[in-house]
Amino acid sequence: MTLRPAAFAIPGDITQPTGGYHYERRLLESLRQQGRDMQFLQIGASFPDPSPEDMGDLIDQLKSLDPNRPVILDGFLSATIDTGALADLKVPTVAMVHHPLALESGLSPARRDFLYRVERDNLAWVSHVLVPSPHTATILQNQFDVAPHRMTVARPGTDRPVHASAPKDPPMILSVGIQHPRKGHDILLQSLALLDPEGWTAVIAGAAYDDDHAAELRQLLVDLDLSDRVTIAGRVSDKELGVLFSEASIFALATRYEGYGLVFDEALAAGLPIVSCATGAVPDTVPSDAGVLVPPEDAHAFADALQTLLVDPALRSQMAIAARTAGHLLPTWSDTAKVAGDVLDALP
Repeated sequence: MTLRPAAFAIPGDITQPTGGYHYERRLLESLRQQGRDMQFLQIGASFPDPSPEDMGDLIDQLKSLDPNRPVILDGFLSATIDTGALADLKVPTVAMVHHPLALESGLSPARRDFLYRVERDNLAWVSHVLVPSPHTATILQNQFDVAPHRMTVARPGTDRPVHASAPKDPPMILSVGIQHPRKGHDILLQSLALLDPEGWTAVIAGAAYDDDHAAELRQLLVDLDLSDRVTIAGRVSDKELGVLFSEASIFALATRYEGYGLVFDEALAAGLPIVSCATGAVPDTVPSDAGVLVPPEDAHAFADALQTLLVDPALRSQMAIAARTAGHLLPTWSDTAKVAGDVLDALP
């Protein structure tokens, strides 16, 4: 069978260390590894608040595509492209929606309403929608009027660990996520301050989303007197991250919301018990026998869950086995590309 040529439009630097960019970069690579002719459209970095120049360039690049070459649009693009221009395109379009922009935290009512209306209108015009989780599909169906038959869940792939498990003594708690308020690193730090001060260390790995929030986290680390036990490592290489996963005994992310959360799959593959929050797609992603989920924004409940695992090695071991078992069943990136590729090949 001949694989249909396609294109992938992504704004800015595709090596950015966020889950969404990681997903799209690996999907692009895996579609090419299928033997599929994939054209990469480099779009300006101003999206999702596009400058007139970047908007014009996006539309021009899409118009220049062969009408038989469908294009996957990153969610920043599909949510904010001019609706009239999208409707006029001759090329089939697939929106890759990780998380609707209007549902991001910290937006003014006017901004939220604008983003909602534009993304809803644009999703009515695209040929199909790819989402990373059933949770996101449900949101789009219930809140953005996207019919189920127009959506496909392409769950992210997971790489198998290259480092053998070698937990540190005392146990190390690992958190991975960009330094963004939604990731809840402030709640994690508050919960760590409530733990018994002996018998554990912690590492928070993830690039700074903005300098102000990163500075707030560093100051909180000092204010809570955690500097001798907790390291905010910032952005680390894939190799360094693999080592951290092998050295950890518990994975912890006090997230306020996740549309999917690739890092939970990485923790499962590494065989780590998980402590996180019952929010967004997390309950669907973290098996009940491999993790403990508490309400978001509750540092005391989060601390209690961590303390329970720290003082009970047998429970940690039991949950680690369940995590590793679940991790072995996770899809690979080749599986993800197969799902997305089938969508591309089936488009009219």
